[in-house]
Amino acid sequence: MSALSQRFSEFGYVAGWRASRMLPESAASTLFSLGADFAARRDGAGVQQLRRNLARVVPQADDAELDELTRRALRSYARYWQETFRLPSMDHKEVSRKVAASITGVENLDAALAEGNGAVMALPHSGNWDAAGVWLADYLGGFTTVVERLKPESLYKRFVEYRESLGFEIVPLTGSSTAMRVLLKRLRENKAICLVGDRDLTNSGIPVKFFGEQTRMPGGPARLAATTGAALIPAGCWFTEDGWQIRLHPRIRVNAREEVPAATQALADIFAGDIAAHPTDWHMLQKFWIADLEQDQQDALGEATKS
Repeated sequence: MSALSQRFSEFGYVAGWRASRMLPESAASTLFSLGADFAARRDGAGVQQLRRNLARVVPQADDAELDELTRRALRSYARYWQETFRLPSMDHKEVSRKVAASITGVENLDAALAEGNGAVMALPHSGNWDAAGVWLADYLGGFTTVVERLKPESLYKRFVEYRESLGFEIVPLTGSSTAMRVLLKRLRENKAICLVGDRDLTNSGIPVKFFGEQTRMPGGPARLAATTGAALIPAGCWFTEDGWQIRLHPRIRVNAREEVPAATQALADIFAGDIAAHPTDWHMLQKFWIADLEQDQQDALGEATKS
């Protein structure tokens, strides 16, 4: 991304933050929904990829149904950003209370922390994970997560400040071992970490089958659990009409490094179940399956798998 594009991107985020806080909630919802509908009509590359992704999740859908699913998914994505921009100015105790009223599976987290080895919570790009994080920070007194370093640096700092204001401990993903050391330390302190775990089309990703096709997912959550004895807990997030639904699934047992691929496949299977039930809340506008990559990218990943 060029420096000019980065600046335009930052301007867009800053404008969104300001506009969503200044407008009444109903007006902001209307504005973001209109933006989503405009994006659907424009049918850019990201929208086309979203439609292809949804076609895997809902293979029985015909063209008209896929068009409607895509429109609704874009509205869900717009809702995520609207809520993201408004969250810093919202009553966080009220957000936590609202999540707590509908969340299921908290006993799985409680049992994990009672064992004393920490918890690794893995979730897909679905619903509003920041709202879930507000609840988790309130429930546990804080938790740790990893974020990619965005460009420009000023935009990255805005997002770090935003999530820290919600009670998250942020560890930057830099490519070094620093982030891993922090996460290991937190787990050994019997704390919780939360990681997005549904897309890693790199040589380090773990091959899995997802909705019947090959892709790759991050091995980090399962590796951390195997290394520390922490509980690996899949989490699902989706929207309700006026709030959020969170499901904390029973832990996936992973006791050794050689069990990481099977544990990652188990994560994929659980993610798939939640996404199939709430497809329009899965915000995946990027290429996700190996078959959608260019041939040279497919070949590179194939060679990595053999080595």
